Amino acid sequence: MIDAPHLSLVESEERGKWKCGQASSKGREHYMSKRYCLTLDLKNDPQLIAEYKRYHQKIWPEITQSLKDSGIEDLEIYLLGTRMFMVMDVSDKFSFAAKAQSDKENPKVQEWERLMWKFQQSLPQAKPGEKWLVMERIFTLEK
Repeated sequence: MIDAPHLSLVESEERGKWKCGQASSKGREHYMSKRYCLTLDLKNDPQLIAEYKRYHQKIWPEITQSLKDSGIEDLEIYLLGTRMFMVMDVSDKFSFAAKAQSDKENPKVQEWERLMWKFQQSLPQAKPGEKWLVMERIFTLEK
């Protein structure tokens, strides 16, 4: 359970809300990955937001390793006001359920999660325990 795919995403996966996922080539020959877009809010406190940004300038190496080990190939977080938007490209081996289980068993990831929750707040439509919510893709530019 990291500051990216959270246990709450397992619930989203089970409900079939992965509509925003898309295949994307990342400049690799014959390799396709899947993209997920997620959102979460930060608390409306400029000092907390600044501190959150500082933590993300250099995340803990254990968190980076946890992300990579799960099949997350690339991950970016954008911020506008208090709304965060995450873009996550994953390999075929990635599973929200497997990531959630791995995070649950990793004390360093749990520590990171507790720390990040100081800055984060659930979206109004989130169910209890949900953090990052998978977004639905509603448009794609045809080639």
